[in-house]
Amino acid sequence: MRIVDLLKKDCIELGVKLNSKSEAIDKLVDLHNKAGNLVDAKVYKEGILAREAGGTTAIGDGIAIPHAKSEAVKEPALAVVTVPDGVDYEAMDGKPSNLIFMIAAPNDGDVHLEVLARLMTMLMDADFKNKLLNAPNKEAFLKAIDEFEKVKYPDEPAKKEQKDGYRILAVTACPTGIAHTYMAAEALEKAGKEMGIPLKAETNGSGGAKNILTKKEIEECDGIIVAADKNVEMARFDGKPVISTKVADGIHKPKELIEKIESGQVPIYHHHGGAAASSDEIEGESFGRKLYKHLMNGVSHMLPFVVAGGLFIAVAFLIDTICGYGGSGSDQFGTMTPVSAFLKTIGGVAFNLMVPILAGFIAMSIADRPGLLVGLVGGFLATSGATFANPGALTGQAAIDAGVAAAVPSGFLGGLLAGFVGGWIMLMIEKACDKLPHSLEGIKPVLIYPLLGLGAIAVLMCAINPIMGWINTGMYNALTAMSKTEGLMVPLCALLAGMMAIDMGGPFNKAAYVFATGLLSTGTDASYMIMAAVMVGGMVPPIAIALSTTFNKNRWTADERKNGTVNYIMGLSFITEGAIPYAASHPLQVIPASIVGSASAGALSALFGCKLMAPHGGIFVFATMAGTWYWYLLALAVGSFISMILLALFMKKKSK
Repeated sequence: MRIVDLLKKDCIELGVKLNSKSEAIDKLVDLHNKAGNLVDAKVYKEGILAREAGGTTAIGDGIAIPHAKSEAVKEPALAVVTVPDGVDYEAMDGKPSNLIFMIAAPNDGDVHLEVLARLMTMLMDADFKNKLLNAPNKEAFLKAIDEFEKVKYPDEPAKKEQKDGYRILAVTACPTGIAHTYMAAEALEKAGKEMGIPLKAETNGSGGAKNILTKKEIEECDGIIVAADKNVEMARFDGKPVISTKVADGIHKPKELIEKIESGQVPIYHHHGGAAASSDEIEGESFGRKLYKHLMNGVSHMLPFVVAGGLFIAVAFLIDTICGYGGSGSDQFGTMTPVSAFLKTIGGVAFNLMVPILAGFIAMSIADRPGLLVGLVGGFLATSGATFANPGALTGQAAIDAGVAAAVPSGFLGGLLAGFVGGWIMLMIEKACDKLPHSLEGIKPVLIYPLLGLGAIAVLMCAINPIMGWINTGMYNALTAMSKTEGLMVPLCALLAGMMAIDMGGPFNKAAYVFATGLLSTGTDASYMIMAAVMVGGMVPPIAIALSTTFNKNRWTADERKNGTVNYIMGLSFITEGAIPYAASHPLQVIPASIVGSASAGALSALFGCKLMAPHGGIFVFATMAGTWYWYLLALAVGSFISMILLALFMKKKSK
């Protein structure tokens, strides 16, 4: 679809005078609305403002391209204004914007990404931009776009390869995969053309890799420029001269990068299994930044398991509630009907894979494919709680019969450890194996790496898990002593609720939950109050995350905001794990805020005398609370808002 197909005359206004960014947004939204492109202008504008909260869409050099994907859009469309005097659109270069396009896209499809990428590329041409700014009327404006687009993007489906091949290749990528990815590719190709050096650039954008480099092109080229702020596939460049740099250098220093390749002074890249090598070589990048990239690789792969698994479990609870089991207090709640049992089982399977996936892809980011095995197995061992004495991870009566200590999972904290340490262990193994005879190269990835890596991670996790078990036993004994001491009910409930938020599935969380469910069998008021506090403590973290991503949008990335709303459902369903991706990404901010909010909710629950007889189910088992559910809801709301406020204080505002 061409740009002129999306831009109606009614959506063009030339020579406009605007005094502010908000006035510019109002003007463009109004053009879209009057042209019939929108179903609800207010909702669409909210989408535009949400995108701007995550970072300005003014790309500099007088250009801004605000955009939003929304259910309020009837059909894909563009609106544009030219502002001769310019308007402050908060551009990174500090210059006023005088050419502003606004993209409206419906939820289905990625038309806005394609149009945005195409616009970014075309507007890099100064002559084209000036022609638009100086267009005397709407017809001339549209004609200028149509003519340049036909030259820039002819109808053939793919770029024609240069007859003599490409002397230099490039790969561009940025974390968001929209603007800078395509700007860098365009700048490099344009500089190559001006210098008479054929150059092909592969873009790793949000819509996937485009203009992919072929094996033949890589073999025949003089060198490769990797201008990327995120990990890209590097194994294919083994043995070739490679420059690794920031995506910004691809935009601002394309000729300098090309000249370096042509000088023949670029070092040969040797792939040693580190997938992150592409970005680890960037000048000035801190160790913390490298850790964050590895962590994000794990979190992004884990997120679908959390969301889908959590929703399956929530629906299982809902079905049992509709069928009249909400007030039963049974520990089988969520599996009382065949359909709910099926959904809860499938959701549980997804949840059981969550920590292994996190660990596996962190390790893979560090050590490439050999790291995947180590991370996955380490994550499974963290989830099972296996030890040297109890390798089968036996619990309950089975552990007693076997004469071993019951297994205690180390949860997502153990998974993080398995991912990072497992990845580094695999890198050390690969380095040590470099000294082996060349004749063994073929069996390294299929035998030596897996064998040594598996043994190392098994020893590590089986050594770590008993420590978690000792922590768990000590906490359980201390909690038992507190529960028998008069006057400590409110502090005890606050402590237990806070423990639910410390590691969200690890030893602290499990100690609090097992303690509360174990007391249920006594049938006392104290046991029911403790159960209520523990459940509300586990509900607060995901709800607080959801509230924060809703009301404090500028503290979170676009992906974090998009996935945050699912946590309303998870929190109300007592699925604490919904907060894990956020706790893993921002542990120093999310975990303390969650602990304080959960502890506050637990204390209020005890003060209000809330009693809960069901061990799980969240809002779906409130019917068991014998008239105190509204106080319980208040405790939950207060705790969640406390955490939300703390998150707003702890989290820094995001900038583009």
